[in-house]
Amino acid sequence: MNEGYDAGHGDGGPYELVGYDEYGRPVYRQAVDQQTQQQYDPYGGQGGQTQQGYGYDPYATGGHQQPAYDPYGNGGGYGYDPYATGGHQQPAHDPYGQGTHPGGTGQQPRVTEQTAYIPEQTGHVPERTAHIPQQARPADDARDDGDGPAPDYRTEQFAFVEEPDDDSEDVIDWLKFTENRTERREEARRRARSRIIALTVVFALVVAGGVGYLWYAGKLPGLSSSDKGTGTTTAAGAQKRDVLVVHLHDTENGGTSTALLVDNATTKQGTTVLLPNSLALTAEDGTTTTLAKSVEDDGSEGTRTALDTVLGTDIEGTWRLDTPFLLTLVDLVGNIEVDTDADVPDPDAKKKGQAPLVRKGKGQTLSGKMAVAYATHRGPGEAQDAQLERFGQVLHGVLRKLTSDPDAATTTVQTLGQIIEPPLTDADLGAFLAGLSDLAKGGDHRTQLLPVEEDGTLTAEASEGVVKDVLGGTAKSPDRDAAVTVSVRNATGDEDNTEKARVVLLNGGFTFLEGGTAGSAESASEVVYADPAEKENAAEVAKTLGLPADAVTKGKVSGNARVAVVLGQDYDPGS
Repeated sequence: MNEGYDAGHGDGGPYELVGYDEYGRPVYRQAVDQQTQQQYDPYGGQGGQTQQGYGYDPYATGGHQQPAYDPYGNGGGYGYDPYATGGHQQPAHDPYGQGTHPGGTGQQPRVTEQTAYIPEQTGHVPERTAHIPQQARPADDARDDGDGPAPDYRTEQFAFVEEPDDDSEDVIDWLKFTENRTERREEARRRARSRIIALTVVFALVVAGGVGYLWYAGKLPGLSSSDKGTGTTTAAGAQKRDVLVVHLHDTENGGTSTALLVDNATTKQGTTVLLPNSLALTAEDGTTTTLAKSVEDDGSEGTRTALDTVLGTDIEGTWRLDTPFLLTLVDLVGNIEVDTDADVPDPDAKKKGQAPLVRKGKGQTLSGKMAVAYATHRGPGEAQDAQLERFGQVLHGVLRKLTSDPDAATTTVQTLGQIIEPPLTDADLGAFLAGLSDLAKGGDHRTQLLPVEEDGTLTAEASEGVVKDVLGGTAKSPDRDAAVTVSVRNATGDEDNTEKARVVLLNGGFTFLEGGTAGSAESASEVVYADPAEKENAAEVAKTLGLPADAVTKGKVSGNARVAVVLGQDYDPGS
């Protein structure tokens, strides 16, 4: 720490200012009492006196005649000239004690333990070392004994360089190492966070995709259309469906086959619902009839209305597909593939025992002619449901081969050359079939048979599984207690007797069902009932038709009728 600057400080006596060093710091030394030395006047104020001052000349190059102190080296006295550029007439301070002392031997005695004290300066001064060239350095003996002239140093002879710090490189290397290691750790943390975020996002997307697919497919618990609980997202009845009815007319052998084509836009599912011909419907006159009879008697409009009433649906149009148009359609799409369940003989075969037109097997390729033969085939003793399922297979094969482009599908429909019944148009039918084709190609199309009872009414299974879930409707079969359905088969040999019996039964409050005409006449009439509860109704039917009471018998009743009548030659319409 800095000491005071008092002249009497320390044991060595007072200190006096001798000048400033090259950095502008004041330089002090201990005052020396000599006989030949006058009192030090830093400003040279002892007028008229000649004295030997001790002005600070670090290089001892100043003059020796003017003892005045001049801090800038511009005047007399003990001037300070750090670079020996001032005049040479002043007695500058000789730091090595080699100056000339008046009256002496020319050599000034050295002052022992007389160290110049430089107080600590505020502010940082860089440590620099004055580099003196070898040739500019004074000889040791010249400095020691004062022989020869003092060297004259110039500022350009010095090169100030920064002192190297041995530890600085180590410190810098350590800082770089620490910084690099910190950066690597931060980078590793960032990568770990990025991986965690990426995995979280992927997991969330997978979960969302799975849930979305289950919702889309209607397989989420509590959200499917078949759930019975409350609070379901989309109930079966609230789903958006497009429904068309298609009737296949066999122009060669007679008869019809009916199916409903359903496109559920909510669940993205397509379904072909096969309707048995024995399905009980309510005719336009309020009587009970069958689907097959309705198609034949009431036509497309009446049948569509009757189906809407029974199934609780909203059928948008009817597509009448005669067998020649089916043949052309299959050829237009380029044949179809079907897993056939029976060998189908060639209808054009002239001899028995020829190879079948369609062979039983998986993945059978069917042309138009083969598809028509398979769709209308009904083997001996088979129920009509077997033939109906074959028709459904052909429809599925056509949908899979049909184009999914609405415009191209419309062109295909127009190429058939058939007349589309209003309100359905070519464009509507083409767009509808293209949508179902897209679902069939993606595996989202299925075929279901509507189950019905022997009397043609809908079962509980049909009401829940097909009518409600697939069609979104409510089953409303004709009321069995409203009127007794009577099926009449004419075996009298007179075709007019069928209509006469129909009028009589309707006037008697019964529902008439036509059972067809027998190939040969029968002598006696029969009134048959299957359920013992229907015995009284059978007796009433016989009485209404004027038949004897012994004509009533228990037996098998087919179709939707509760009582079956076979009119023989003993039937008298006028009785």
